[in-house]
Amino acid sequence: MLQKIIACLFITLPLFSMAQKKDKNASKAAATITAEDMKKHLYIIAGKEMEGRDTPSPGLEKAATYIEEHFKMLGLMPGNNGSYRQHYPLYKDSALGSVVKINGASFEAHKEYQPASSNYNAEMRFSEVVFAGYGIMDDQRDDYKGLDVTGKLVLIIDGTPAGYKAGPTSTRGQASASSSFGKLTTAAKKGAAALLVVYNNFPRKATPMVTNWSMRGGFVPKQSPLVFNISPAIAEKLMGQDAKNITDKEKASLLTAKTYNAEIELGFSKATKTTMVSNVLGLLEGTDLKDEYVVLTAHYDHIGKRNDTVIYYGADDDGSGTTGILELAQAFSEAKKAGKGPRRSILFMTVSGEEKGLWGSEYYSSHPVFPLEKTTVDLNIDMIGRIGTEYLKDKDSTNYVYIIGDDKLSTDLAPITDQINNTYLKMKLDRKYNDPNDPNRFYFRSDHYNFAEKGVPIIFYFNGVHADYHRPTDTPDKINYPMMAKRAQLVFYTAWEMANRNNMLKRDIQLEKPKGF
Repeated sequence: MLQKIIACLFITLPLFSMAQKKDKNASKAAATITAEDMKKHLYIIAGKEMEGRDTPSPGLEKAATYIEEHFKMLGLMPGNNGSYRQHYPLYKDSALGSVVKINGASFEAHKEYQPASSNYNAEMRFSEVVFAGYGIMDDQRDDYKGLDVTGKLVLIIDGTPAGYKAGPTSTRGQASASSSFGKLTTAAKKGAAALLVVYNNFPRKATPMVTNWSMRGGFVPKQSPLVFNISPAIAEKLMGQDAKNITDKEKASLLTAKTYNAEIELGFSKATKTTMVSNVLGLLEGTDLKDEYVVLTAHYDHIGKRNDTVIYYGADDDGSGTTGILELAQAFSEAKKAGKGPRRSILFMTVSGEEKGLWGSEYYSSHPVFPLEKTTVDLNIDMIGRIGTEYLKDKDSTNYVYIIGDDKLSTDLAPITDQINNTYLKMKLDRKYNDPNDPNRFYFRSDHYNFAEKGVPIIFYFNGVHADYHRPTDTPDKINYPMMAKRAQLVFYTAWEMANRNNMLKRDIQLEKPKGF
């Protein structure tokens, strides 16, 4: 038995040693990722001409064109069925008019009611309205208990009852049951066709109602209730004396759920403008495993400009990640030209709309060009050019990066990440934000998460928040380019391993979502 163990050691130790040995081809390719090249790219991507790369904007299109031309110059294949772009629609609504009429009497918009900006074109008539208190349904109370409001008009009151404690808001913005959005969500789940919410702050200033651009709202599986915020005076027209001092009465629990009869007309009309924006995709085809994929992502959008004069340059967020993708594409392309191309295909993708709600990556993950089940990993770069606030006084401040998510979906990934780093760069890999109790919840806040939700293992590379985050002062002159190049090289070496190892990463850990998702 001892001889067998010794024999096994002689067999396995050299293999382990080989796994730790530097790959000269990888090192040669990684050396093409330079501070000089990154600076050249970033001063263009985060330059004045790009006007902060808002989604949508002419500056965003200019940035997309620059990225596409770079992919073409490198000889990357179009990543979307013959095109370097994956377009998706955005919608913007402008209100045209609205109607609230009770028993033939019309009411004045903004003075006595206000339609919600989320409303759609509709005309509705009801012969009754169902009063449902505060419209709250959670583990503390159920204002819909015993009520069937399917297809009906529901009336509720703004606010919360005495002694009620609102639940937490989720990481991705899902509101508590007592918030305005939470109440709307509950009404929709109960099947209400329309919702009236009583507020005391009327009259209101009449302002043109134009919503922001949204990726959602063009085509939806079902419509939410039509919503109108109304004054107590309108509530009295519907409920009679029961609505006298309605807020005080409900606070004192003097009102009960009840149906009131009335002839009610509600209407809303809007015009919708549609535009298209895009993700930019370049593909480097692999060899014997070309039908499997490594995806490298960064978002090339930022938050644009204010008052047409103040530009939010977004050099670190996420011009740095976008520049990283350009340099990674060059490194892998040159390796392939030298006959050392990757076994798996690599998709280099810069996505738009991250700042508005992870739009571009959400669209790709819902409409993948390449099968997600054949995608071994997404390596996402979002801010790698600066020193985060927590490391400003650290003696090793230029030799760290936050690694987020490598322990979440695959037991393969974290050990590989450590091995790659120890072999090539020996940076400090800070996994602080992998803690599920971390209040920042960065794991859920960048484009990698849309891949993770679909089961694709991910790593998110991040330098942490700094004083210029989401400010006009996030400019290219404040970037530490040698540090940025080193971080990009870490991504490259990791991608090299992912693209050339024999097996795809295991998917052996269940995705855990915070409460309220």
